[in-house]
Amino acid sequence: MLDLDRITFDPKIMGGRACIRGMRITVALVLNLLSSGMTPAEITRDYPPLELDDIYQALRYAELLAQDRVEFMPEQQPA
Repeated sequence: MLDLDRITFDPKIMGGRACIRGMRITVALVLNLLSSGMTPAEITRDYPPLELDDIYQALRYAELLAQDRVEFMPEQQPA
């Protein structure tokens, strides 16, 4: 089983997009910051609620999506 316990989906938060631990910080934002050249340390400095493990799990989630290996449980379906 894939350990993506920090990636959450809630239709009431950010329209159900993949978020970090139920916060209004999306996986897409984290990936955008990384691809723009920010380091994980800079991201956690600028977004204090984030932890390094959140960033690493966002990367893992993106990797699994790229491999078509993410399967959602019915209660976790993105909206």
